[in-house]
Amino acid sequence: MNDTFKHKGLRQQLVNILKNKGITDAAVLKTIGNIPRHLFMDSSFLDHAYQDKAFPIAADQTISQPYTVAFQTELLKLSRDSQILEIGTGSGYQTAVLCELGAKVYSIERQLELFKKTSKFLPKLGYRPRKLIFGDGYKGMPEEAPFDGIIVTAGAPYVPTPLLSQLKIGGRLVIPVGVDVQIMTLFVRKGLKEFEKHEFGECRFVPLLEDKN
Repeated sequence: MNDTFKHKGLRQQLVNILKNKGITDAAVLKTIGNIPRHLFMDSSFLDHAYQDKAFPIAADQTISQPYTVAFQTELLKLSRDSQILEIGTGSGYQTAVLCELGAKVYSIERQLELFKKTSKFLPKLGYRPRKLIFGDGYKGMPEEAPFDGIIVTAGAPYVPTPLLSQLKIGGRLVIPVGVDVQIMTLFVRKGLKEFEKHEFGECRFVPLLEDKN
């Protein structure tokens, strides 16, 4: 679990890359600079941990590109104590980013292998989400709703209605929508049945799978 000066230096280089790509939220950039991303990856990938690239992890999933993590987090516009639902815990890196920013994080993972590994690993690094569950992300977590923000870290062929319904008024859902290529999409809840939609260009994610548990 080493985090060396070399790693810290590489993180600062990564932060500069993200700035150059248009990430402006100072708290998000500081958080990317703080979190040892290499610890969330297999040791064989250590050399790649601070490149702005996605990489394979267990269960045929990926750890998202740092730019994508930063961009999705920036779109959430969270404040300390924001109640955030994450769909797709994965390696736990995005979860750690949300926790470091002071959010109350609720997260769902549908790959049992990843769920077991990440729920043991995050507390070792000092990150304690409010709730981590093994389940179907399409259903969200109605018992903990409503949420200030919901972040989906896998490509959804359509927007799951339960997720929209679990947002507070003013809440934000950040979700990649599409099949082969996704469009990063933001929904802001304006009223009981009123949502404002914004699209931010193409991205590629592993698919969000439904009812597979």
